[in-house]
Amino acid sequence: MDITVEQIKELREITGAGVLDAKKALIAAEGNMDKAVDALREKGLARMAKRADRTANEGIIEMYAHLANRVGVMLELNSESDFVARTDLFRNLAHEIALHIAAMDPKYLSREDVPRDEIDRELEVLRAQALAEGKPEQVVERIVSGRLEKFYQENVLLEQPFVKDDSKTVKDLIDDVTVQLGENIVLRRFVRYELGEAI
Repeated sequence: MDITVEQIKELREITGAGVLDAKKALIAAEGNMDKAVDALREKGLARMAKRADRTANEGIIEMYAHLANRVGVMLELNSESDFVARTDLFRNLAHEIALHIAAMDPKYLSREDVPRDEIDRELEVLRAQALAEGKPEQVVERIVSGRLEKFYQENVLLEQPFVKDDSKTVKDLIDDVTVQLGENIVLRRFVRYELGEAI
């Protein structure tokens, strides 16, 4: 199959891949752009997994105010090098995450940050709900497990569907930029303030 220069250019714009990598991915995917994007993303993520233990202590503090300054967000996004932290792609990622936090109000950064007592309390409530709905005892645990996943998607930042594109999570958004920039990127912490929330 003949791969056109336009196809290679389009794939490079989407993924940030090199010319040869883009051409090989398109040939392997028989010209299917979506499959080529997925293949390059998987290849990039595999390469990034090898670098995940590298220290990411450069980066930026992003601050964002929303809704006439009624909601404010501050976050720390880290990279391995100051060079990457200064790129528009990295800075835009920090801004997009801050905007998402302002809109979606996540409670925790990752699953590991959810306190064990809160998970236990949630499991207890979910189990009681399933039993009250008359669900058979043998399927209650499966139902509870599914509903707990939904709890994580609603409350854990990295697992929330991204506010501008719910086909990907915030973690997917970070992974995409990680692949494009070729460095370990870590969302270290965040805080969200809403005017009058403590009153």
